[in-house]
Amino acid sequence: MSLPAPVERTPLHTRRITFRGYHRHDRLWDIEAELTDAKGYPFTSPGLGTLPPDTLIHNMAIRATLDETLTIREIAATMNGKPQTECALATHPMQQLVGCTMGPGWRATLERHLGGIKGCTHLRELMFNMATAAFQTIPTHHELLLRQAGEPVGDDGQPPYHLGKCMSWDFNGPLVQKHFPQFQGWQPLNRIK
Repeated sequence: MSLPAPVERTPLHTRRITFRGYHRHDRLWDIEAELTDAKGYPFTSPGLGTLPPDTLIHNMAIRATLDETLTIREIAATMNGKPQTECALATHPMQQLVGCTMGPGWRATLERHLGGIKGCTHLRELMFNMATAAFQTIPTHHELLLRQAGEPVGDDGQPPYHLGKCMSWDFNGPLVQKHFPQFQGWQPLNRIK
C-alpha cells in the first residue's frame, strides 16, 4: 500500500529510527535502538557550524539489556553525532533506568528519571518506543517456543496484554471474537489502558 502521490516538493529532513531485539546466550535480552537525523540542505548549528546536506546531525544508539520480566538489567547509550558537545552528558542519566520495568507506567517512569532537563528528548523518545520492541521480541519469542514444544500458550485466564489497546483488538471487535472468543466483551479491572 502506498501513500497518494504528493505534489512537487523538496526533501528537507530525514529521521531514521531502527529497533532490533536479540536473545543473548546468558538468557537475557538485548533491545537496541538507533536514531539518525539529517537535513537535505546545508544546515547551520551553533555547535557544529555549517554542515553539508545529508550530514548526520543526530546519530545516537541505546542498548537495554532486559530479563524475562522486561526489567532493565544494563543500559548503554552513545551519541556519535550530536548538534552540541554538551548533548553527550545526557547518556549518563540513562543509568537511572536500570531496575525499571518496561510495562504499565513506562512513560511516567521515563519522565520521572529523564524528563525535561534531566535527559535528552531523543533518547527519551527511543526508550519509550523501545518498550514496544521489547514486547515484540520477548513474549512473542516465548510463545513461539511454547508452540514448538506443543505446550499451551496464554492459559492463565487473563487476556493477552495487547487486547483492548487499539481499535483492531477491541474486546468487542471481530478480531477478539475470532482469535480470542473467551475474552469477547471482557471488562478490565484496574487495568491501565
